[in-house]
Amino acid sequence: MNSPPLASELNLCLCHSCGLACDITDNPHECQRCGAPLHARKTNSLSRTWAYLLASLVFYIPANLLPVMNTSLFGSGSDSTIMSGVLEFWAHGAWDIALIIFIASIAVPGIKFVALSLLLITVQRGSLWARKERSKLYRFVELIGYWSMLDVIVVALVAALVKFQALGDIEPRLGILFFGLVVVFTMLSAMSFDPRLIWDNAREKPQNEEVMDEVASH
Repeated sequence: MNSPPLASELNLCLCHSCGLACDITDNPHECQRCGAPLHARKTNSLSRTWAYLLASLVFYIPANLLPVMNTSLFGSGSDSTIMSGVLEFWAHGAWDIALIIFIASIAVPGIKFVALSLLLITVQRGSLWARKERSKLYRFVELIGYWSMLDVIVVALVAALVKFQALGDIEPRLGILFFGLVVVFTMLSAMSFDPRLIWDNAREKPQNEEVMDEVASH
């Protein structure tokens, strides 16, 4: 069975601003509807994705080691890291807040690091393994990226609640800055990755070899 034509073969380019499939035969640089610049591919996708991902990994270390907030209750103050804050909320019965902070601060960044590393390595190796599943994995990384700042919001709400009830005081510490940088750089890394790279060599392999691979995988 013949494969459908590629957008590049039809001289079509998707506008990233308004979503229009533009005919680039006459005007290859500008969207006909909104006037936004057209880019057939994300420039230097792999190198920029690796750079942002490695930067986020570097910031992830002090984000977990340094205190993110200082809690002062009845004149007694203490600094808390992300993990110690999770354990403290859990010990005081606020398991829901502890779970939110753990998922948003520990689990989500870890999933993004592993997923983006997998996507980058398989693309660089020209792997044909599980292309459809890897595309879904990228969409999942995009989806969870929107919730990356959830724990920062929770900390802000807890601080407002403590001050409102006049129980004490909560002040941010340096760790929250590094965690914010982790969130920003992981989002930039996901935005820089071009998922079309997964399918670039899809037509280089004969159809019968793909069928054999699919049978072998089952």
